[in-house]
Amino acid sequence: MIPPTFDYTRPASVDEALRALADAGDDAKVLAGGQSLLPLLRLRLAFPELVVDVGRIPELRGVREDGDTLVIGAMTTHHEVVHDPLVRRHAGLLAQATATVADPAVRHRGTLGGSLAHADPAGDLPAVALALDAELVVAGPGGRRTVPAREFFVDYLQSALAPDELLVEVRVPKREAWGFHYEKFHPVAQSWAIVGVAALVRRGDGRIAEARIGLTNMGSTPLRATAAEEALSGADGPGAVARAAEAAAEGARPAQDLAASPEYREHLARVLTKRAVLAATGMG
Repeated sequence: MIPPTFDYTRPASVDEALRALADAGDDAKVLAGGQSLLPLLRLRLAFPELVVDVGRIPELRGVREDGDTLVIGAMTTHHEVVHDPLVRRHAGLLAQATATVADPAVRHRGTLGGSLAHADPAGDLPAVALALDAELVVAGPGGRRTVPAREFFVDYLQSALAPDELLVEVRVPKREAWGFHYEKFHPVAQSWAIVGVAALVRRGDGRIAEARIGLTNMGSTPLRATAAEEALSGADGPGAVARAAEAAAEGARPAQDLAASPEYREHLARVLTKRAVLAATGMG
């Protein structure tokens, strides 16, 4: 299908992009890598009067250290995230999960910030951001503000971004000593996950001292499996992990669609949580 007619601008700086968004108001859409917006335009599910292409703003790309935090520019591509040595060393869960996103062509064009701002609960990276306790830096007319990942995802395809704001950075705490694993079930290669689990685990004295579990496609937003996290504290073997994983779907409200029933998604959440935690801890 042919997209609707729209105006196009490619700003050279964040300030220029913010001016364009402010002038257009609700009638503008931000284009990052285009892997989410372009299909919506082609299907005529989005009707912007102006598309603001921020994909070539230099200050929005790259990875740097800021003390105990990694700072990743919002327009850093998935391919760059996967292969960046700082990400692989300090935020291995993010690198591993990003490597499972779609296919190489999409990973070369799609961006970390674009994926998070799209706020699709079936996307892999929002749940990873929750598990990592990431913070998202947003620029707007009043300056910059920092939004914790747990507050950024508001509802299905809705984030805390205002129409005149732009996601500029993702700040990820360094977690070198933590085990990690991203496990997802998708029946067809490169398709959306029916359910995904991002597991981040810290061990001490042969037991799990702390666990963070992010769930993909288990509600209208990405979720933390808090009941399972609490049950995993002190787990000392595969049996204890399996019992704790039974709580993975508590509080979730998975959707009914052509891919799966809510009950099947709850079953997957329990199974995949057990697999992800065992892989993250090496207990399996």
